[in-house]
Amino acid sequence: MSLSVHSIETFGTHEGPGIRLVIFLQGCHFRCVYCHNPDTWSTQAGEKMEIPDILNLLKKQKPYLLHGGLTVSGGEPLIQRVEVCSLFEQAKKVGIHTTLDTNGSIFDEFTNKLLEVTDLVLLDVKHIDDIQHQKVTGQSNQRVLDFAQYLSEIKKPYWLRYVLVPGWTDQTDSLHAWGKYFQHSAGLERVEILPFHTLGAYKYKALKIKNPLEGLQPPDQNTIENAKHIFEHYFQEVIVR
Repeated sequence: MSLSVHSIETFGTHEGPGIRLVIFLQGCHFRCVYCHNPDTWSTQAGEKMEIPDILNLLKKQKPYLLHGGLTVSGGEPLIQRVEVCSLFEQAKKVGIHTTLDTNGSIFDEFTNKLLEVTDLVLLDVKHIDDIQHQKVTGQSNQRVLDFAQYLSEIKKPYWLRYVLVPGWTDQTDSLHAWGKYFQHSAGLERVEILPFHTLGAYKYKALKIKNPLEGLQPPDQNTIENAKHIFEHYFQEVIVR
C-alpha cells in the first residue's frame, strides 16, 4: 500500500505538539482562495511512497521527535484515508503519536476508522457561514460541521484552526458566530489563528493559475488582535501562528 506524497518535513513544529515528522499528501478538492500550495491540488501529481518506507523514515526520526510524533497533512489527507489509516495503525504499534491535519469534508465509515487510530485532529473550519464558506473554498461547510460534531461526540482531542483573511474571513459577526458554535465542543483543546500570508504567490505564476487574491496584503496587527480577542471570549487557549 502506498501514499501519494507532495513533500515531507522532518522537523515540523506547527502541525501538532512537539517535534514532528510531517507528511504532506497530494490532492485536494477544496479551492481555497488563499491557498498557498496550489501545487497540492492535483491527485495525479505527487510521489508514490510505500508505507513501509515511510515507517522506516519514522523509526529513524523517532529519537528526535521530542514530545511529538507523526502528522499527516495535505492537500487533503482524507482523500487517501484508507492508506493513512494503515500508516497510523502501524505507527501506533511502535509508540508514535498520530495527528491528522484536515478540512474535515470527507466523512464516512473509512474516516471513522481512521479517527480510531488518530490521537489528535487539527481541523480547519474556513468559515461558519455556509454561503461565505462556498465563496472561500468552493464547497459547502455542512460535512465539515458534521465532522466537528462527531469529534465532539466521541470526545476526540482536537485543535481548531482559522485562517484570517482580510475581507474574506475577518468579519466580526462571523468570528463571534464561529466562536459560539464551537464554544462548548467536547475534546476541543485550543484554537489557532493563522494570518493570511503571500508566501505561496509565486506558485500561481509558476503553474500559470490565476491567483484570486493577487495583491491582497496580510491582515494588520489590529485585525489579528481583534480576532484573537473575540475568540478568547469563547475559548480558554487561543494562539496566533
